[in-house]
Order: sequence, then structure tokens, then C-alpha cells
Amino acid sequence: MKLPTRRFGRTELAMPVLSMGGMRFQQSWSDLPPAEITTASQDNLRAILERAVAVGAHHIETARGYGSSERQLGWLLAEVPDPQRILQTKLAPNADPAVFEQALALSVERLGLEARGECLDLLGFHGVNNAELLEQVLRPGGCLAVAQRWQAAGRLAHIGLSTHAPLPVILEAIASDCFDYINLHWYFIRQDNSPALAAARAHDMGVFVISPTDKGGHLHTPAPRFSELCEPLHPIVFNDLFCLSAPGIHTISVGAARPADLDLHLEAVALLPQANQLLPPILERLEAARRQALGRRWLDTWQQGLPEWQDTPGGINLPLLLWLHTLLEAWGLEDYCRARYRLLGEGGHWFPGENADAFDQQVSETELRAVLGESPWAEEIPALLRSLRQRLGGSPVKRRQQD
Repeated sequence: MKLPTRRFGRTELAMPVLSMGGMRFQQSWSDLPPAEITTASQDNLRAILERAVAVGAHHIETARGYGSSERQLGWLLAEVPDPQRILQTKLAPNADPAVFEQALALSVERLGLEARGECLDLLGFHGVNNAELLEQVLRPGGCLAVAQRWQAAGRLAHIGLSTHAPLPVILEAIASDCFDYINLHWYFIRQDNSPALAAARAHDMGVFVISPTDKGGHLHTPAPRFSELCEPLHPIVFNDLFCLSAPGIHTISVGAARPADLDLHLEAVALLPQANQLLPPILERLEAARRQALGRRWLDTWQQGLPEWQDTPGGINLPLLLWLHTLLEAWGLEDYCRARYRLLGEGGHWFPGENADAFDQQVSETELRAVLGESPWAEEIPALLRSLRQRLGGSPVKRRQQD
């Protein structure tokens, strides 16, 4: 099959509904010197690119922060030609625009663009995850000004951003009207960015969903309970259909580590015409399981009155932790929740705040209760945190990548 395309907002690009994310095919999270990149790694990437061309997955999305990804791609793009290819890379903003420009020049060199006489189709500011980083992009003479200068010179075509920010920061970025497209998180288990989808549509921005398979619940290795509830579809197929049926979403990322990783996503695309029949019974089962496990009162009120992590003793990220509790009880996403729990405290601005390990040690129950006065679950939250710590705690997870 050949993938259908959607108009990618005001870029006017014909964007395939599946994009090839470059985070899982690279050999290393370090920017390896050329001599250390193996033939086996390049052969695998060549096979992924050949499969992508064959099915019409013309969009390749990578980043300066993805280790050896840009270099490996740069060596192969000419060997696996695709006249319709849309190439995107992403770079972190910097307080010093000159440092950002040096990184941009390195990305262009790694990708071999100017050697082939090509411009970069899509440049994204990577990890615009808080107001300070957005300001580094937007301020006069900042990183956006660098990108616009390159754009005026014909060295890149369209400018966007990739973000894990809180919703107010995402909405501020969209309202600036400085970006042609946005990469953001939105999938079945996490729909809190729905207002950003609506805002992006109002600004005619392209919308790319980040990591729906991995961050959407570790769906490469799905939890048994979640798999049962998604039958007759594989959870990856269900989640893809859910995302691609949402208004305003143009493409979702496929983080392929090997060519076969495309198979289930292609199955989902083939089923898109039937999404209106396939999705409702699965959504009903998932919601029924959630209500049975947690009760309507919890589902309607658990987010009310929770302080932000910055305003909580020890920086404990209560909204995130209680969301993990909800995923655990409703659908049994144990491995996913364990990984997310252990990343708290290690993820920096990509995944801010702390888990519950410090509760009852550095942070007392009295201190915690003092900031829970507005929550209808103030009496229950201390016990929930202890349960999460017992169930999910362990060695911290170091963040290896910027997705």
C-alpha cells in the first residue's frame, strides 16, 4: 500500500500520515565518529529507508540530540533516493544564538544537505519545554531570528517546534504565530493537549504526534490487560486509529528500529476507513474498565486542587503521579508507569518534578497535607503515594534521549 497524505497546515506539504522518527534506528545516543559506525547499523538503516520509500513514508524526522542519527542518515539519503522526501531535524534552543547557529550548521553538514544542493524542509526547535526556553527562541535577536535568516537565504523552508511543555506554554507558542508546525504529545492515554490541537488548527499549523507507540503506553510490549481491552485490534493499531481520527492531526511518528516495525502501523492505516466502526466498542470497554476500577468520583475530580510540582514540598509531581495511579488501576500499564515513575527526578525540563521516594523521609505527611487543602482526595493521597512507591519504585531511570 501507499500511505495517504494530508496537507501539513500552512507549509502546504503533502505529509504522509506515518512519519519515520529517527530516534530508534541510530547506532548510539552519542555522536559517534565515522569510524565507529558499523556496516550492520548502516545496512539496517538502509533497509528501513527502503521500506519507507516503498510504502510512501516520505517524511524522515530526526534531531541533533539523537546521537549518530543525523550522520547515519546523511550517508544514506542519496543512496536511497526519494523525490518526495520531506526531511526534518530538530535543535535545542540556546541562550546564545551563535551557539544555536553552530549546531544548525553541524546538523546541515551531518545530513549532507548542502553537499547535495538541498535545503532543509523542516527545522524544529527541540524541547521547548518551558517559558524560559520559549523566550530564548522568540526574543528579538534570538534563535528564531537565526532560523529566519537561514530561511530567507533558502537554506531551510519551514520552522516549527517540538515540545513537552505544560499546556499554557504550548498555547503561548502557538499564539505567537511564529511557527508553521508543532510536534507534541497526544494519544489515547494522554489527551490533555487537546486545546493545543484546536489552537494549532486555528493557526493552520501542521501537527505531528510525538512517540505515540512508546510514550503512548509502551505499546511495542503492551500490558496484557490493555491488550485484552483493545481486542480485536493490537494496541498499536488501536492507538494509531485513535490519533489519526482526531481533527487536526496530520501525521504520527513511527520510531522504527527495523523495517518490520512499520507493519502494525500500516495495518492501522489500511483500517482508517473503518475507524468509525472499530473504535467505539473498544473505547466503551476501556472507559468501563476505568470506571469499574476507579469510580466516577475519582475520574471526575482527581485533578482538582492539586498544586503544581514547583509548589509541592520536595518537588513531588502530584498530577503526574496520580495520573500514573489512574493508568495502573484502569488498564494495568505497569511497565510504562514504572518507567515514568523512575524517570521523575532524572528527566530535567523534559520530565520535571520528583517521584514519591522522598515522601515520609525528607517530606512529611504534615507538609504534604498543607498543600492539599483544595483537593477532594487530600485524605487518600498520602496512602496512594506510598502504594505507588512500593509498586513502582527502584533504581532511577536515566534519560538517554530527547524525544
